[in-house]
Amino acid sequence: MEFQHDPVMFKEVLENLTINKEGTYVDGTLGGGGHASGICKNLTQKGTLIGIDRDIDAIQASQYRLKEYICKKIYIHDNYANIKDIIKNHNLNQIEGAVLDLGVSSFQLDNEKRGFSYMKEASLDMRMNAEDSLTAQDIINDYSEDELKRIIKEYGEEKWASRIAGFIVKERKNNPIKTTSHLVNIIKAAIPASARRTGPHPAKRTFQALRIEVNNELGLLEEAIYCFIDVLATGGRLCIITFHSLEDRIVKKSFNEAAKKCTCPPNVPICTCCGQAKVKKISGKPIYPSESEIESNPRSRSAKLRVVEKV
Repeated sequence: MEFQHDPVMFKEVLENLTINKEGTYVDGTLGGGGHASGICKNLTQKGTLIGIDRDIDAIQASQYRLKEYICKKIYIHDNYANIKDIIKNHNLNQIEGAVLDLGVSSFQLDNEKRGFSYMKEASLDMRMNAEDSLTAQDIINDYSEDELKRIIKEYGEEKWASRIAGFIVKERKNNPIKTTSHLVNIIKAAIPASARRTGPHPAKRTFQALRIEVNNELGLLEEAIYCFIDVLATGGRLCIITFHSLEDRIVKKSFNEAAKKCTCPPNVPICTCCGQAKVKKISGKPIYPSESEIESNPRSRSAKLRVVEKV
């Protein structure tokens, strides 16, 4: 299957990166190479793109898509959270900019074999890295009812988490839950009909929660943000696109903390830490996709872009 992915806020990301033609830039969520193609287009032979992705299909697709660009290209099959080791392993001390486009790609959603979509029949997988061991099927069939309730409520922000977890546990006693359609039917049965008439697809939040748990999407995000800030050169920028409130909350908090000059406790009348801000916020409020982009790419609707610059 061809790796199709429309890069969200493509123009806005490139404008905010303020690309140095001979600089080194990281796309930590390479995907189909959408944002990376814009970066490469603005680099000379002396410039470098480091493309990182957990999905080997993404790496292979991007190698093909970006082959015509003249800049140096380094492809890494890894988690962006390991950025410090990646930089060190390539004898680099710093980078001029980076972009993280969080969440699941259109290719992963549309590829029936991956099990990300509640709209397509597939095995319950949801691994971004096929080499990982934990799958959504493992979670659904092995987690306790309390654990299922917790992740569906916390990661999916699902008000019916308790009922959904209960229905899952009851069903799996008789039949292992192995497919997306099986799970969708359980979720629909758990949520009252009156609640299913409005809002998004009834399975959307539960599938989001499972995907986050399978891939530990939030577990390393905050640490990764500080790692990226540490390897940025002065004046270098970090652009992060989020798609749901849990991600955005972490990015906003981390950016605010990194932009603080003083880290003394609030009850200390005089600053004694002599702290210095690590970054300045370029976008005080998040940048949203344009109406025309939302119309042409509905999956961009919930996207938010936040940008900081190393000081």
